[in-house]
Amino acid sequence: SVSLQVNIVPNKVEVPVGESKFFLCQVTGDAKSKEIFWFAPNGDKLTTNQQHISVVRSDDSSTLTIYNANIDDAGIYKCVVSSEEGEEEATLNVKIFQKLTFQHAPSPQEFKEGDDAVIICDIVSSLPPTIMWKHMGRDVVLKKDVRFVVLSNNYLQIRGIKKSDEGIYRCEGRILARGEVDFRDIRIIVNVPPTVRSRQGTVNATANLSQSVKLVCDADGFPEPFISWTKDGEPIERGEDEEKYGFSYDGSELTIHRVEKNDEAEYVCIAENKAGEHDATVHLKVFAKPQITFVENKTAMELEEQIILTCEASGDPIPSITWRTSSRNISSEEKTLDGRIEVRSHARVSSLTLKDIQYTDAGEYTCIASNTIGQDSQVMYLEVQYAPKLQGPVAVYTWEGNPANITCEVFAYPSADISWFRDGQLLPSSNYSNIRIYKTPAASFLEVTPYSENDFGNYNCTAANRIGQESSEFILVQADTPSAPSIEKVEPYSSTAQIRFDEPEATGGVPILWYKAEWRATGEENWHTKIYDAKEANTEGIFTVIGLKPETMYAIRLMAINGKGTGEISSLSDFKTQPVREPSAPKLEGHMGGDGNSIKVNLIKQDDGGSPIRHYLIKYRVKQSSDWKPEIRLPSGSDHVMLKSLDWNAEYEVTVIAENQQGKSKPARYAFRTSAQPTTIPGSFSFSTPLFQLSFSASYILKGPVCRMYAPSMVGPINPSRQLLRWLSLLCMAFEFGSSKQGTEASGEIHQFGSLVFLHLSLMVPCQGPRW
Repeated sequence: SVSLQVNIVPNKVEVPVGESKFFLCQVTGDAKSKEIFWFAPNGDKLTTNQQHISVVRSDDSSTLTIYNANIDDAGIYKCVVSSEEGEEEATLNVKIFQKLTFQHAPSPQEFKEGDDAVIICDIVSSLPPTIMWKHMGRDVVLKKDVRFVVLSNNYLQIRGIKKSDEGIYRCEGRILARGEVDFRDIRIIVNVPPTVRSRQGTVNATANLSQSVKLVCDADGFPEPFISWTKDGEPIERGEDEEKYGFSYDGSELTIHRVEKNDEAEYVCIAENKAGEHDATVHLKVFAKPQITFVENKTAMELEEQIILTCEASGDPIPSITWRTSSRNISSEEKTLDGRIEVRSHARVSSLTLKDIQYTDAGEYTCIASNTIGQDSQVMYLEVQYAPKLQGPVAVYTWEGNPANITCEVFAYPSADISWFRDGQLLPSSNYSNIRIYKTPAASFLEVTPYSENDFGNYNCTAANRIGQESSEFILVQADTPSAPSIEKVEPYSSTAQIRFDEPEATGGVPILWYKAEWRATGEENWHTKIYDAKEANTEGIFTVIGLKPETMYAIRLMAINGKGTGEISSLSDFKTQPVREPSAPKLEGHMGGDGNSIKVNLIKQDDGGSPIRHYLIKYRVKQSSDWKPEIRLPSGSDHVMLKSLDWNAEYEVTVIAENQQGKSKPARYAFRTSAQPTTIPGSFSFSTPLFQLSFSASYILKGPVCRMYAPSMVGPINPSRQLLRWLSLLCMAFEFGSSKQGTEASGEIHQFGSLVFLHLSLMVPCQGPRW
């Protein structure tokens, strides 16, 4: 008999990933009862009719087929033939390789102008390919433009991409060993955010004259922006009211037909494209207002039967007159539910009648004259003389040894004399050495320093004027320490953690002054401690813990502290800090300079990512310009940057990036507008002006007994003569205030204040502020 011979055709092959191949195992010899088996590289026997690797057998051969080959299919396969005479085998060496394949290279790819664009091109191959980027036929690396950088993942980065960078970019891969080359052309589109400007910030129109008014905005951007309009925040839809509104073909012009008073509003034109949106505001003012010709101030007594306020106005058409107080509007021909207020109007005259006068009726009354064209308003004052009314917190909390002020607010006209009593005894007295009294024109403050339980309890405040007298009881209560605050959320970063908390339910009766935070890492025995000012922490209910280690578990707890002491401890809250990373973007706050074209931008450091910040990178530009000013690099310790000699009346944007060893933060952005360029520079005030000489001389004349003579003018009803006395009294105050200082400082303050007072005297401007 002839021995068995096994051959595999082919017996050695290289297969690209994704292709299919078959191999024939042939058996020669006259052995009977032959069995042919295939074995995979891992030694497993291959069965028939598998989907990925198929085996088909016949009497003298067997076919192995590999479909859609992948890297894992590589190796040495065996074809084994067994019979009664024994076994024979042959081997097959299958090598799988990955051809240059573009897994992800989308086209087009779009970016916003000014962004750091990263063009994606993912290539896979068995051997590492060499990647080249070309633009307009040239290798981008040869452009010597530092904005073009090929990243470690072979993506192409264009820093601060410009509209001029648009075009076709070729991503080309090469494998030298196989002489293989392939490429993809990727179209890059740079979208420009829109900018929009209103041709006029304010447009004036007259109502009811069948006039039309046109509001116009000019917009730029790519793709060409779509322009829409809103009126006081509500959108104006095209085609909704064609008789009222008309639009140009591109929406940049809004025409309002038959202007009416209710068309007066803030109109906003909004330009939008896929890169963003921008808006501009146009104010439409519709007017021709009436004029009020007569109002008169009045004085009354509380509980007086009635008083009448009168207002006269001119206008065409004849205006309707309404009234307004600080708390409500009173329309024409209206009576209140209790019948105390009644308004009557006839032609150009309106009268407001107040019955059963109350002290709360005192204050400003505004007369408003309106017609279809516009309106005018003027204020008159009603002064009401009344017996004292006392207010103030009934219960005041403190603790032994801590001074507390009991406040007795007094509302009275004329002003009232205020006295304090304890158990019927007038204060202060020799029996109460721990009590002091301080007074202002509107309140009296009883300062009590409790030394024992006996100092807590009731205190009486009594106020009297020539109209009457009023008393009120106040209680001094012993305070307690606060309950525990609750930690609502912990937001950990690499080296910091932001703690959001809720205030304690019970403050102990006195304000919380500080919050005490204690934290420690897992395994530590000692707590780290920091005290936070309650005013700052309570603003948003947030404070920040600093100096933490990256990727570390921590436990934290809180306590509130008031004047009495430290309160209860909150429940523990666990958190884990993040790994070392790039820093968070700084917060930016701007303060315009006095010259109008400079700004100080404060850099408020945030989380440093667990690695010290090396420096800050600052760029700025006029918003309408695509060119940035030269980049400014500041050391990490800097807390602000000054930008000077800016363009007048221009919108600027500033970007700041923090950089540490791990990389750069996202850019922080700040926008502002510079002032309009001044046409003239105001001259400085001269001490040689006649007005100054007059005020300077008067400030030295009105002193001593003369000033004391005018002091009573600081209270009482307002009338022209008393108004004059008030200004003279202010001049006296200026002299007395300045005389307490020395040298040129005193002289300067007297001069400036005196000049202001005599300016008002020369103009005879009536006082419209609150009573002194």
